[in-house]
Amino acid sequence: MRVFWMTAGLCLLGSVGNLGCAPRDTGGGNTSSGSSSSTSSTSSSGGGGTSSSGGGGGSSGAGVGGDGFFPPAAPWNQDISNAPVDAQSNAVITWLGARGWGLGRMQIDFSMEVLKADAATPMMAFTPNADFYDGDCDAVPMPLPPGGALEGEQGYACAGDGDCHLIVHHTTLGRLYEMWRANITVEGFSGGCLAVWDLTTPPPANLRGEGCTSADAAGLPIAPLLFTADEVAAGEIAHAIRFILPNDRIRNRTYVRPGTHATGAASGTTDAPPYGARLRLRQDFPLDTLPNDAARTVARAMQRYGIILADGGNVALTARNDRLSTAKWDTLLGSRDLAGIQVSDFVMVEAGMRYNWTGDCTRNP
Repeated sequence: MRVFWMTAGLCLLGSVGNLGCAPRDTGGGNTSSGSSSSTSSTSSSGGGGTSSSGGGGGSSGAGVGGDGFFPPAAPWNQDISNAPVDAQSNAVITWLGARGWGLGRMQIDFSMEVLKADAATPMMAFTPNADFYDGDCDAVPMPLPPGGALEGEQGYACAGDGDCHLIVHHTTLGRLYEMWRANITVEGFSGGCLAVWDLTTPPPANLRGEGCTSADAAGLPIAPLLFTADEVAAGEIAHAIRFILPNDRIRNRTYVRPGTHATGAASGTTDAPPYGARLRLRQDFPLDTLPNDAARTVARAMQRYGIILADGGNVALTARNDRLSTAKWDTLLGSRDLAGIQVSDFVMVEAGMRYNWTGDCTRNP
């Protein structure tokens, strides 16, 4: 494995969460990216997400994507309430409806962390692990805010051997750093695929490049698709929501826009939804059957902006952890408060061309 060093040397963790500094394969082998071949992190039970201790640098803020991620022209920020229905919608919804969401219900995972960095935040190099794919992924130092944490963890060590996403919004650089399978201990920093996103301009239609993955299997950014406790408390989610399905319920090696990547680990038939598919909750869904206003806020976002198939796993929806937010999930929304929403309550909006993933990635300049 190659090791990518900073000029000033590699910053290591003296202890987990405390910073201290000292002097894809290609082709058919790249069948897994993001968490496409693994299960999602365990969803928090009861009313809220796992609350990690420590800092992490900043609050969740408000605006498009919860933090103003990307300009309004980005595809996940578009109102699709009146978008035409895809010609294959009935077939896809019928096929998926016979199998259902992962775990048999629409459940919410509250474990995803989004950290804040600025000009004072240390930049740390990493050693690519087996989940780093040459060509698709970015081999650059990553900002690590003191006191931060990985998805589903209390600190920067991937102690539970989950997806361990590391997501950092660098406000000074206008960049979003998203890594899958990060692990930072006193022994060093290893990481899987790192995708660095430029937040200052609308992304091109093929995002980071045709056939290219990211920290999610569909090649999408993660943070702009997470809904936050502050958004829900304010009563509006102004962007599409990330959703995931088990691999056997995702179309094999097929993606649609805004996705740019698929996997061979996905084993669904030609009636299964492809990566990047955007589902819209029907406009006449009875919102009053949901248990609280927070659930109704999420459902209204599904009607206006939809949900986008981004990765493989078991827990259908992903919210942002409330560790850095003002509002808290345990007073807003429980992990099963949307369990009454069935696959049959959705349509698939017009998806356009179906792309066959060949294993090749052609990165944009």
